[in-house]
Amino acid sequence: MKSLILIMISGALINNVVLNQFLGICSFLGVSKQMKASASLGGAVIFVMTIASAVASLLYDFVLKPLDLDYMKTIVFILVIAALVQIVEMFLKKTAPAIHKALGIYLPLITTNCAVLGVALTNVQNSYNFLESVLAGFGTALGFTLAIVLLAGIRSRINEEDLPRPLRGAPIVMISATLMSIAFMGFAGLSF
Repeated sequence: MKSLILIMISGALINNVVLNQFLGICSFLGVSKQMKASASLGGAVIFVMTIASAVASLLYDFVLKPLDLDYMKTIVFILVIAALVQIVEMFLKKTAPAIHKALGIYLPLITTNCAVLGVALTNVQNSYNFLESVLAGFGTALGFTLAIVLLAGIRSRINEEDLPRPLRGAPIVMISATLMSIAFMGFAGLSF
């Protein structure tokens, strides 16, 4: 049980996919302009990453590995992720058109979000079983959501400040993301 909790905490804080591994930066910087859009994307990423981790684990353990098709894992995982994103997009378009519109191009970009693919491949690389893969996916997605929501909160405060012209826009966002990354490095010292 302790190792399962450690896998989740490690994915969320210690090895944060955005702030430590620098995967998924495009949507991290693009969607973090608004809190609602950031939280919505975080929810979509939690769903996609958790389910993709589960399905990828099952496909790898019961299809790819037994048939010695290990070299196909990247292509298979991309197809799984693409299918899940399409399901999420159709669901949001029907049930929450405002959120679907706010997410815009970044929702389909989850398909190519290297963070989602990175988790599936890392789970295989670490030889995680099904439960460990699901928890790693969920923990990593929580970490992504935490990072994007924190940056959205910081950006909402920054927009209210009178900054020097050279720091406005992208420069201050990059500085903020860098400082967040440094802050998350402090979690590396966690021990259980």
